[in-house]
Amino acid sequence: MWPYHPELLAVPVPRYTSYPTAADFGELDPHALPRAIEQATGDISLYVHIPFCEEICFYCGCNTSRSGKKARVESYLAALHDEIETVASLLPQETRVRRIAFGGGSPNAILPAQFLHLVETLERRFAAERPLYSIELDPRTMSAEWAGAIGTAGITRASMGVQTFSPECQKAIGRVQDDAMIARSVDWLRDAGVTSLNFDLMYGLPHQSLGDLADSIEMTRRMGADRIALFGYAHVPHFVPRQRVIDASALPGAATRFTMAREGFAALTGAGYQAIGFDHFALPGDALAIAAREGTLRRNFQGFTEDPSDILIGMGASAISGFPGLIAQNEKNAGRYRMLTSQGRLTAGHGIVRSADDRMRAALIEELLCTGSTTLSPCLLARIERRLAPFIAHDLATRDGMKLAISGDGLPYARIIASFLDRYREETTKVFSAAI
Repeated sequence: MWPYHPELLAVPVPRYTSYPTAADFGELDPHALPRAIEQATGDISLYVHIPFCEEICFYCGCNTSRSGKKARVESYLAALHDEIETVASLLPQETRVRRIAFGGGSPNAILPAQFLHLVETLERRFAAERPLYSIELDPRTMSAEWAGAIGTAGITRASMGVQTFSPECQKAIGRVQDDAMIARSVDWLRDAGVTSLNFDLMYGLPHQSLGDLADSIEMTRRMGADRIALFGYAHVPHFVPRQRVIDASALPGAATRFTMAREGFAALTGAGYQAIGFDHFALPGDALAIAAREGTLRRNFQGFTEDPSDILIGMGASAISGFPGLIAQNEKNAGRYRMLTSQGRLTAGHGIVRSADDRMRAALIEELLCTGSTTLSPCLLARIERRLAPFIAHDLATRDGMKLAISGDGLPYARIIASFLDRYREETTKVFSAAI
């Protein structure tokens, strides 16, 4: 399973949670996002960004900061409420908000009462009737009070950033959390009504061994996670300055990282989890696994999803909104974000207007990553044939006429094969994370 061809893995590529990717965003007309919201139709999903954590992990590349300063958190939440009001005033009344996701940072870095106030505002302003709620959580800041808030809000999906159960690895990445703490959080969440619980795990961490990864997977299985995301740690201290704390000499090499990904895949599928794409796993009865089997799996800024909506509106500093014809990112600087939202303005000045070619390629990349195959036009196939040839020669991909498919052995190469369909990768030399 999974033959190792380092020469084919040498070029870092995007994760393709959007196309075009964030690396290709540029300056955007400030009226583009308001226009897109005003023209929205059908079912809508919302994403709410809480850019705070009580403790900042060394590895983290998210837009987040410490929540210690009460005034800073309160002023940010006031701005977020202002943005909710502005977006709600623009969104046509006939649209329906079906899903609301809270991410960060760690949403549970704010007070439970502050969170419930956000939920109340969202439901009131968007007339959201029993939406599907999901939330990202840090087990280090979980509490009985927070579990009560999750139950009151009616959240049924939660994701915990566990990363690893190894004490040595936890210390090296600045995320110390003992097994009892995580187990207690699981119990609280189940009692609060969470029916789909995800654990984020990582391989390629400093001082991490294959045994450490196997132990983390086994502990995750025992704690009853319904979903698991297994990501490779991307060490990019030139982009994420806080990663300079991590000792690069303690990181596993490329070959070991590949073995970790392969063994992780084998352990999870052997434990009864269904593989979802190349880095997600779910129990067969989970909605994500059902979507994969039924061919309705999608991919958006949150990774693989069964969310069928083509519209995701992001609120909060740095949040990204996606529409068929537009991708728009909010102001990253929290101070400027607060200033603009207080004036009743939306802050997205960065993004990209998607051309017809962008939309066509986006659909092909999504289909390839979600279903394992796609059908290309003769013109596009001719453009990528030379780069595709070594992957076909190594039985990592197959071609049948215009149909391109990723083989079982080719799964770890999926993002690289998808990158051949990316017009922007032909023109830029931007650096991304390793595929494995």
